[in-house]
Amino acid sequence: MKTTAVRITEYGGPEVLRFETVELPEPGPGEARLRQTAIGLNFIDVYHRTGLYPPGLPSGLGSEAVGVVEAVGSDMGELKVGDRVVYTGGTLGAYAVRRNLPADLLVPIPDDVEDATAAAVFLKGLTAWYLLHRSYRVRRGDPILLYAAAGGVGSIASQWAKTLGAIVIGVVGSPDKAGLARELGCDHVLAGDSDDLAAEVRALTEGAGVAAVYDSVGRDTFMTSLDCLRPHGTMVTYGNSSGPVEPFAPAELAKRGSLYVTRPTLAHFIGTRAELLYAASVLFSFLRDASPVIRIGQRYPLADVAAAHRALEGRHTIGSTILLP
Repeated sequence: MKTTAVRITEYGGPEVLRFETVELPEPGPGEARLRQTAIGLNFIDVYHRTGLYPPGLPSGLGSEAVGVVEAVGSDMGELKVGDRVVYTGGTLGAYAVRRNLPADLLVPIPDDVEDATAAAVFLKGLTAWYLLHRSYRVRRGDPILLYAAAGGVGSIASQWAKTLGAIVIGVVGSPDKAGLARELGCDHVLAGDSDDLAAEVRALTEGAGVAAVYDSVGRDTFMTSLDCLRPHGTMVTYGNSSGPVEPFAPAELAKRGSLYVTRPTLAHFIGTRAELLYAASVLFSFLRDASPVIRIGQRYPLADVAAAHRALEGRHTIGSTILLP
C-alpha cells in the first residue's frame, strides 16, 4: 500500500518539509496500521526539523497522532481493527496519512474523547502531568511560575495546577494571550518582555519567590527563572524555544538559596507500557473529572504543514494546533 508522508532530507526552515509517496508494508508481528485522523503539532517538531534535536537524515517528522486501526499483525493482544487509538513517541513520522506502529505505543481513546481533542492534548497533557506530578510535585498553596501559559502545554498545565491548589503565575507573550491565561486559571499574568520579571514575581509572593518554575523558553529566561525561586525551589527547564540553555556554574544555585534544577523529558516517564497506560489514565481522568478547556486554536490541513510551523515558531498560535490528513 502507498501513503503520503512528510519527510526531511536536510535541516532548516519550514521550506525543508517535503511530501513523499512511500510504500507501506503490511504490519508485522506486534504492529498495527493506522489511518490517521488528527496529528498533534508540537514545538519539539521544530527542534527536529532545525536539527537542534537531530533525528538523523532522512527522517519523518511528528511525535503524536490519533487514528483508527486498519490492519494488525500477529501477537496483538487486545488491539483490533476499528479501534480508535492515540500515541506519542516511537520513531518520528506522525506527519502521514497512514503508518505502521508497534502496538505497545497505542493507547485506546475513551469514547467521550474526540479524535481532535486526543491529538491536541495527548503529548501536551502527558507533559503537564510529569511537570506537575513528577518533576516538581505541586502541593496545595504552592506559588509556581509557568511560561507560555496560553500555549499548548501551558494552557493545560495552568488548569491542572489550579485543581492541585497551586497559585499560578503565568507568563505570556502578548496582551491577547494574557486574557486567555486568566480565563484558564492563572491567578496572575506577567508579560514575557518585562524589564524585571523576577522583581514582579517577588512582589506577588511577598518577597519569597515561587516553589517551582516551569520554563519552556530556555536560553533567554534561564537565569531570570532562577532569580524567581524561593530557597530550595525547583527550576524545571523543559523546552528551548529561544535556544538551548548555556552552561552555568553550579555555584549560581547555591547563592540563590540551594536551588534544584532538572531537565526532564517525557520518554523517561512513560518508558514502559505500564507507565504509559498509567499516565494516560491519569490524563483522561483529569479530562473527565475537571472538564478543562482544551483549546484547539489552529487546524491546518497536513498539506499546509509549513504554514503551521511558521505560525508556531512565530508565536502566533494560541492553545494547541492540529494537522488534518
